[in-house]
Amino acid sequence: MNAMTQTELHTLSNSHLDALEEETIFILREVAAAFERPTLLFSGGKDSLVLLKCAEKAFGAGRIPYPLLMIDTGHNFQEVTDFRDSRAEELGAKLIVRSVEDSMKKGTVRLAHPGESRNVHQSVTLLEAIEEFGFDALIGGARRDEEKARAKERIFSHRDNFGQWQPKAQRPELWTLFNHKLQPGEHFRVFPISNWTELDVWQYIAREKIALPSIYYTHQREVVDRRGLLVPVTALTPPKEGETVVVRDVRFRTVGDITCTCPVESTAATPEQIVIETLAADVSERGATRMDDKTSEASMEKRKKDGYF
Repeated sequence: MNAMTQTELHTLSNSHLDALEEETIFILREVAAAFERPTLLFSGGKDSLVLLKCAEKAFGAGRIPYPLLMIDTGHNFQEVTDFRDSRAEELGAKLIVRSVEDSMKKGTVRLAHPGESRNVHQSVTLLEAIEEFGFDALIGGARRDEEKARAKERIFSHRDNFGQWQPKAQRPELWTLFNHKLQPGEHFRVFPISNWTELDVWQYIAREKIALPSIYYTHQREVVDRRGLLVPVTALTPPKEGETVVVRDVRFRTVGDITCTCPVESTAATPEQIVIETLAADVSERGATRMDDKTSEASMEKRKKDGYF
């Protein structure tokens, strides 16, 4: 089976990546031309790194015409935030970081209890950053294959003056014609890689030799099995009574707040090996790794209506 899969990898075409890259570059340039104060949401994760690579191709290193924005929960993986900072510095891009902890100090975010995940509260900090800098377009790395609510979203997704998404009042996008019109206080979320899949992303990473944070590749980590997810054992996510801590070979398919992001068991150490694993995957990366998306069928849609990414 492994030999057959290796053969499939060698014969797997990536010619479609040219069309996806061309579309993404077109959208990135469209944003630069149509909006006064755009920004690119940059977490240091694989999707935002793919976006950044396309932006580099669209404008050139050191010439990306909008700043990078990171909303930090304060509970992010250190490997990812370190990589975020080094990549932004390498490209000569302006990096703006706003923290949920700052919102907590101002009283605009209040946790129900100290151990509550801060992930959902990023919406408040994000809306505060939009108001602070007057951003009228925020470029994000969300893809339609990730989750049901994201599958509903347009590439140019309108947000009202409360920062909210109205899924039943979206603008048509026929023939790649985008409606950029805004009223005062409104803004757009723009998703240039909407039409990419997780497999496309990994094929592109392999083709372009895009460097990623180390936790995307196999490493040994202490985990506990909780509701079918491998929860990493950290100071923020300690084992519960009766749970058994084991050491597994794991990697992260997506990265986010430590309190709600789980790895998957894997020995894949290269993008090519991850392509093979992705070909066999039957659960989306968020479905397989995000605890916050398992609270209800509509959990992501509700958060997006409230201003989430």
